Amino acid sequence: MTEKIIELDIVSLVDFLGEENRNIYTLASAFPKSRIVSRGDQIIVKGTPSEIQQIEEIVQSLIRHYHEYGRVTQDNVLSRIGKEEEAMLPEPLIPQHEDILLYGTKGVPIKPKTVNQLKLVQLVEDNDLVFASGPAGTGKTFISVAMAVKALKEKHIKKIIITRPAVEAGENLGFLPGDLKEKIDPYLRPIYDALNDMIPFEKLRYYMEREIIEIAPLAYMRGRTLNHAFILLDEAQNTTPMQMKMFLTRMGPESKMVVTGDASQIDLPHNQKSGLKEAIRILTGVRGIGFVELNEKDVVRHKLVRDIIEAYEKSSHG
Repeated sequence: MTEKIIELDIVSLVDFLGEENRNIYTLASAFPKSRIVSRGDQIIVKGTPSEIQQIEEIVQSLIRHYHEYGRVTQDNVLSRIGKEEEAMLPEPLIPQHEDILLYGTKGVPIKPKTVNQLKLVQLVEDNDLVFASGPAGTGKTFISVAMAVKALKEKHIKKIIITRPAVEAGENLGFLPGDLKEKIDPYLRPIYDALNDMIPFEKLRYYMEREIIEIAPLAYMRGRTLNHAFILLDEAQNTTPMQMKMFLTRMGPESKMVVTGDASQIDLPHNQKSGLKEAIRILTGVRGIGFVELNEKDVVRHKLVRDIIEAYEKSSHG
C-alpha cells in the first residue's frame, strides 16, 4: 500500500474534522479499501495510488471550503464524495448545467441531480413509455412531473394527466366526505407540491380549471383515449395487472407515459399481484419502452433517508 500525508495548515481541527473526527470517519467509510486517520494537523492515507488521489482531491476541496466558510460539516463531506463518484462515471451520464429542465417558481433551476435521474430524463426524451421504479425520495415522481411541465411549456403536448390508484396505505378512505377524487386528493399532495414548485399559483389554477393539467384517480381513466398528453401514473405498485393494462392502453397519438412506483411498498391485499411488477416482467425487451431503477444513491432528501433505505434493504435480505 502507498502512504500519503496531507497537511492541514491553518485550520481549526474541531471545525474541520468534526466532533470526535466524524468527518474523517465519514470519508473513510466511502473508501473501505483504504486507511484514513488524522494525527495532529495531518491526515494520513494508506491505499492504492488511484484511491489516494481521489481522497486527496476530496480533502483539498474540503480545505478550500473551510477557508471560505470556516467550518466543514458531514453534508459537505458527503457532497464531495458524491461528486467524486460521479466524476468516475462515463461523461455522458454526468448531470451538467445544460441539463436544466426548467426554472421553478422561485427561480431555482430544476434538473436531474443524480446519474439515474439523468437516465430517467434521457429515457423519457427517447421513448413514449417509461417505467421508473425505486424507493421514496429518489426523485422519480418529481423529475417526471418536471418533464411533463417542460413538455407543456414547450408545446410538445396539450395537457398533463397525473393519476394514481385509490389504494389505501393502511388508511381508510371510506369515512372521508366527497366523491372518489375528493377522497384521494390528500394522497396526491406530493404531486400538487411538485407542481407548485414549477408553476406560479395563478397559472396552475388556470391550467387546472381548464383541465390542461388534470389530477385524478386511476379509475377515471377507464374508457378514455389520451391524445397529445403527458400521462404520469404514480404509486403504480398499487395497481392490479388489469388496472395497469387498462392504463397502458389509454395512450393515444403524440402522447408520452411515465409509470413510477416502489415495488417494496405494495399496499395491495397479500393475494393480489402488483401491476407494476407484472408490467415490467412482461414488457421488458419491447422496443420503444424504457426502464430505469433508482436506488438509495439517488435519494435527494435528508441524508438519513439514504441510510434508512439501506438499513431496511439489509434487514429484508437478512
